[in-house]
Parts: sequence; C-alpha cells; structure tokens
Amino acid sequence: MKERIRIAIVGYGNIGRAVDLAVGQAPDMELGAIFTRRDPSTIAPIDTATKIYPIAEVEQFVSYIDVAILCGGSATDLPVQGPRFAALFNIVDSYDTHVKIPEYFASVNEPARKAGKTAVISTGWDPGLFSLLRVIEEAVLPQGEAYTFWGPGVSQGHSDAIRRVKGVKDGRQYTVPIESAVEEVRTGSQPHFTTREKHLRDCYVVAEDGADLKQIETDITTMPNYFADYDTKVTFVTQEEMDTTHAEMPHGGFVMRTGVTSEGRNHMIEFGLKLDSNPEFTGSVLVSYARAAYRLNREGQIGAKTVFDIGASYLSSRTPEELRAKML
Repeated sequence: MKERIRIAIVGYGNIGRAVDLAVGQAPDMELGAIFTRRDPSTIAPIDTATKIYPIAEVEQFVSYIDVAILCGGSATDLPVQGPRFAALFNIVDSYDTHVKIPEYFASVNEPARKAGKTAVISTGWDPGLFSLLRVIEEAVLPQGEAYTFWGPGVSQGHSDAIRRVKGVKDGRQYTVPIESAVEEVRTGSQPHFTTREKHLRDCYVVAEDGADLKQIETDITTMPNYFADYDTKVTFVTQEEMDTTHAEMPHGGFVMRTGVTSEGRNHMIEFGLKLDSNPEFTGSVLVSYARAAYRLNREGQIGAKTVFDIGASYLSSRTPEELRAKML
C-alpha cells in the first residue's frame, strides 16, 4: 500500500473539524494527531481513535507529521502560530487578513526557509481560490475591470474578530453583497465602487453579562481591516437565539471581470461559489493544499508559498497521466 501523507490538525474548532472530515475523504492521507490549547479530553474527533495532544507538546512530533494544518483565526492565532509552526513542520493555513498578507508571508517565510520546510499560506476560497481566479481573469482580459463580491453568508474570519472584542461571548458576521452593485457589473458597464458601496456587514452578538453594549458596538464598527470601511449593523441576541437561528454557516460569492479584446468586443467572466458550509469547504481547500505542500517540500521547494506559486496538478491525488487523460 502506498504511504499516506500524515496530517496534523492544530486547533479543533469549526475549521479543525472540517479538516478532519476532508482528510477522511482523501485517498492518500491520514490524520496523525490533533493539537489543542483546550483540555484534550474535551475534544471529540470524528474517529475516536485519533490521538489528541496539548499544543505545548508539538515539538515531540516533528519527525512524525508530514504537514500541519493550522486552523486558528487570523486575528490573533495565526500571526503567532504561523512563524512558530513553520520552523517545525510543513504547514498550510487560511490567514485571511488581506491587507496584512505580505507582512504575514515574510514572517513565515524566514523560519520555513531556515528549517527547510514549505509553508502554504492564505488558502481557502478567499484568499485562495478566488485569488487565483482574479489573476487568471486579469491575464486573459488585461483591458478590463475586476470585481469580487462575497456572500450572503457567514464570514469565519470576521466572526472570529467579533468574538475577540472585549465583552463579547459569541458572535456571527454575515457579509451581504449589495445586489444593485452586482447587477450593474453584469451589464458590462465597468462601474467603480467604494468598499462601502459593494457590501454590508451584518453582525449578531451575544454579550457577556454586564458588558457595555455601546462600547462593544463601537469597537466592532470601528475595527480597522474588518468593519471600519463598511456600513456595519450590530444586533445583540441571546445565546439561545444564536444557537438556533445562526448555527449554520453558509457562504459564497462571485469573482467577476469585464473586459474588451477589440472595439465593440466586450466579454464578462464570472466564477461563483454557493456553499452550504463555509468551514467544510474551506477545510477541503486546506487539505488539497496540504498535498501540494508535501509534494513541493519533497522537491526542495522551501519557504512560504501562495496559491499563485502552485500548479493545479500538485493539488490532485490523481497521477499526471490520469489528469491528462480525464481532466484536460
């Protein structure tokens, strides 16, 4: 039997469990371990035989794990964990604070190179697959305009950012595209929008007992890189309402580009996603890029990488011969 890629999950929240599901569907992978900051006895993995360890013990598994998938949030977890784990393992993460990606890339690249490891950062569907599509669209239609619309759906990164606000017990954030803006793009008129004119941010918050609600609302609506540039609504709800009304995590969106190839020859490209579960789809993308990280490292391609650096064949469990015969 062909040797399988041994995966570690770091952090077992929504994304961690989704990665667990995706590894179980991958024919060339197995889950070697879960690392957590919580009490390991409180974690319930899909396979009850999966080994779970405190994150403090991770250094003991350097020679055992092929790729560690980091499943923490971008606000506070990954800026610390990314550089730390890149010095120990090949890693994959879904760092999604777009404006800070160049800074994060540099922070991960140096320790990964020193350790001879490969670190694939900012995967998922945006950043990730949508990023790749934006590059392809621009390459094909250089004379044009690009547009990305997210939602309607739950943003995991923005929801995590809400939960980090002082006084917040739980939170969900829905990204809602402004439909009139989407339809205007589809006309091919190449409109120019401000950030605020393309999306709304709709936040639902469970506050801790005695918390200052006005301060929570201010802290959310003025948060740079997340909410400050948008029309943001904050609604306070009970934990019961959160658990019943906002338990599901759908999402989706569009990557669009309009362009011309000659006078009177107008074209529009549109790729879309409609997801029942944002975490489960994101977890599946992370696992496919874990395969790529493993293969790249075996070829000696070390340091930080993004989706722009990785060919599609590295993501697939199929052989090159199978890809040419069945997918090309």
